[in-house]
Amino acid sequence: MPSAITNADRDIVHRIDVFRGLSSAIVDQLVAPAVSITFREGEIVFRQNEPATAFFIVIKGWVKLYRITASGDEAIIHVFTDGESFGEAVAFTGLPYPATAEAVSDTRMVRIPAHHVVNCIRAMPDIALAMIASTSQHLHHLVQQVAQLKAQTGVQRVAEFLASLCQADRGHCTITLPYDKALIAGRLGIKPESLSRAFAKLRAVGIEVHASHVVIHDIAGLHRMAAGDRDSARHLLRRTRIRVPA
Repeated sequence: MPSAITNADRDIVHRIDVFRGLSSAIVDQLVAPAVSITFREGEIVFRQNEPATAFFIVIKGWVKLYRITASGDEAIIHVFTDGESFGEAVAFTGLPYPATAEAVSDTRMVRIPAHHVVNCIRAMPDIALAMIASTSQHLHHLVQQVAQLKAQTGVQRVAEFLASLCQADRGHCTITLPYDKALIAGRLGIKPESLSRAFAKLRAVGIEVHASHVVIHDIAGLHRMAAGDRDSARHLLRRTRIRVPA
């Protein structure tokens, strides 16, 4: 059941990319009718081709955005987590949602009615300029991500994904995979069997995978491997081969 957003929710909303550059007062006006909604794991947020009436900001949890291909397969577009927004671009146009959004964990989100934001923009056109600038920066970042994804090997993609889950840039840590391995493979654009092979190769450089838990012995080395630093990867391999079982 929808509920009023909290002050903590509001702080997260103020920091999303699409509102960057707007004053706090204007953001508060834009989100005045917003509500907080909780979705259980597997629950659909919206379906492909439904009218786009709102956009969403993830407060806590994970949401996948996907399309069903002509062959009936599920093509993962992106997976969103805390502090990320989705659905805003299409919601402002009045077009249908181009994909389906589904919670892949118990997730709490803020829902903002699109018509209210559009009305605010009509009343204060300068809001649109700031939002366009912010959206353009976000699009540029996404283009960089796509280009990087295309240039990386499957092992590099997995290494970067694991590194992104670490709370530090160096040292060692143990992380919990946020969702199942099939979804991880889909998000990274590889097949599940390729993910298993990537985990096996990363084992040689100090990565131990135990079901949903992953032990990382050298976070900085993992970052270097994701970046394609072959010399660093070979050094890491020599240094960890004895310590980590094959």
